[in-house]
Amino acid sequence: MTDTPKGATGNGTDSQWPLWEVFVQPAQAAPYEHCGSVHAADAEGAMQNARDVYARRGEAIGIWVVPSSAIVASKPEDAGSFFDPADDKIYRHPQFYKIPRGLKGF
Repeated sequence: MTDTPKGATGNGTDSQWPLWEVFVQPAQAAPYEHCGSVHAADAEGAMQNARDVYARRGEAIGIWVVPSSAIVASKPEDAGSFFDPADDKIYRHPQFYKIPRGLKGF
């Protein structure tokens, strides 16, 4: 009897473990950045694989792993309605605000 990894069916149609997206934090207080993906049976395995692949030379001080199936993304065909700039809302435009005279660099 062979062990089938969690997420793999063993019938030839899906022979890989689930895909995890990896985010690393390169320095203290820096934002996490997406750096790639790894396959792993579970979250612990994904963390270990991510560490081995993306932080083996000290490139990161923090790692996040997220199942790829949990990520929801916008669709290019929805860009017009989803990212509508709302031109009818004047308060969203920078020219609506007055900058005090004493401020420099504006």
